[in-house]
Amino acid sequence: MILPMQITFRNMEPYPIAEEWIRSEAAKLNEFYDRIMSCRVVVEIPSRHHRWGSLYHVRIDLTLPGGELVVKRQPSLHSSIQQIHQDKFVKHLEVKAPHKELRQAIDDAFKAMGRRLQDYARRQRGDVKTHEPAPQAKVSKLFPAAGYGFLETPGGREVYFHKNSVLEGAFDDLEIGNVVKFAEKEGEMGPQASTVKPVRNRHAHREKTA
Repeated sequence: MILPMQITFRNMEPYPIAEEWIRSEAAKLNEFYDRIMSCRVVVEIPSRHHRWGSLYHVRIDLTLPGGELVVKRQPSLHSSIQQIHQDKFVKHLEVKAPHKELRQAIDDAFKAMGRRLQDYARRQRGDVKTHEPAPQAKVSKLFPAAGYGFLETPGGREVYFHKNSVLEGAFDDLEIGNVVKFAEKEGEMGPQASTVKPVRNRHAHREKTA
């Protein structure tokens, strides 16, 4: 199925190679849900872009039989922190400047839309599990002074969390390698944990209380 596309560049010259990336990524969305009616993508450089984060804003609008899905990718301090502390470098983003940052912004936006579309498709099929146990992850990085950290999932994904998302005020007790349960949500710039609950080691807990 050929997906109806509308691609707009604002405050910048159109990049033919960027259009190719967008069309390629948009075609993959049909694998998640084959009833997409249209796809609109806007790529822009803000007139006064932030010093932190990506230079490019990317917005994707999908029209579906039951409504619309919208994903925005735009600069933020949160996104720049994630980028600064990112250990795993994705090979397909290794393109020469000035296209590297644009490719990453497009790639991130379509990954987020893919997750949204998968959730939408599951809801349409009615196979969402209402009592699915909370996923677990390990604390991979901590920045106590700044009040945030990162979790690493069993699949190797990195998920940002803020100290306010840690239940029972336990942020200061966290250590690298601690196992936690968490609830994930899609933030403006990528996945982040809305709640983080440390998994208590029963043996260690008995030793402390003995």
